[in-house]
Amino acid sequence: MKKHNLLITILLGLTLANCGDDRKTIEGYFSFNETSFKPKYTQNDKVDLEILNTKEKSIDSIIFYANDEKVLSVKGNTKSQLDLSRKKLGYQHLKALIYFEGDTVSTKSRIELVAANAPKLLKYEIVNTFPHDVGAFTQGYEFYKDTLIESTGREGTSYVAKTDFKTGKVYKKVDLDQRYFGEGITVLNDKIYQLTWQNVEGFVYDAKTMKKIKSFQYDKKIEGWGLTNDGKYLYQSDGTEKIWKMDPETLKLIDYVNVYTNDSKIKSVNEIEWINGKIYGNIWQRDAIAVINPSNGAVEAVLDLSALRAKTSATIDDVLNGIAYNPKTKTIFVTGKNWDKAFEIKVSE
Repeated sequence: MKKHNLLITILLGLTLANCGDDRKTIEGYFSFNETSFKPKYTQNDKVDLEILNTKEKSIDSIIFYANDEKVLSVKGNTKSQLDLSRKKLGYQHLKALIYFEGDTVSTKSRIELVAANAPKLLKYEIVNTFPHDVGAFTQGYEFYKDTLIESTGREGTSYVAKTDFKTGKVYKKVDLDQRYFGEGITVLNDKIYQLTWQNVEGFVYDAKTMKKIKSFQYDKKIEGWGLTNDGKYLYQSDGTEKIWKMDPETLKLIDYVNVYTNDSKIKSVNEIEWINGKIYGNIWQRDAIAVINPSNGAVEAVLDLSALRAKTSATIDDVLNGIAYNPKTKTIFVTGKNWDKAFEIKVSE
């Protein structure tokens, strides 16, 4: 009996292997015609979708998908176009589900969407220079009324604090437990929201009293970097090219954009700040700020702040990270990790 079962197992194994080989052969009959693809697309473009049918099989119909969303269905092997006007910047993973001669196979490809226009270079002037705590490993920076709130990082020294921006002195501080590496903050509806780096956890405080209201778990396995808000939703960067949109009530991530110039994606988006309908995002280790369209992730402008480092005691490792918009003065306060100064600047084209 054992020999009989072994023989059946061996035969089934061989049969399955042969079927697998046949399947791979069949899938090889079809592919996207990538010779018509451009190296990069914008949302103003359309993509020609054509399936190569090397064995001249009789195709009944084809369903096309982009990032797992059904976008087109055609009879036979009709050439089609995919309108990219509503697609996210970044990679669009294409799939064609092909029905032919009583069988179904799929084939895949991808294209990349970038911003339609090159970013403009912005100018700035220094309005004021203020002291900044050189011991503050700045991760989040935001005005709440007339008070500057700052969060800092590193395990064992992370905190969130109210500071006097004119003197740089902390007058109310909440220390994080030693296991946490503090990250970005934002203030919405009199609540301070704070991220942590790799703990997959954040905190909510009463902005007036600084008393912790609750903690929350990220609903995706991502890192916490920068945080801002548009008056209704929260926006979180995770160290990649993504900026996530978060519901402040449920604290669930509900959407995202990919940050792109007209040339390539921009990774390591760090501290972020909502200013006049745009997201100003510090790019880690670049001493530069990208002005990002929150609806599609396109970088519309760049602010080069590398000259500010020379005006501080900062070392090469003490990178720019801290953007706080003051709506009363319509100026931006910027600083860096362990910088001894903060700068109030006015930005123009």
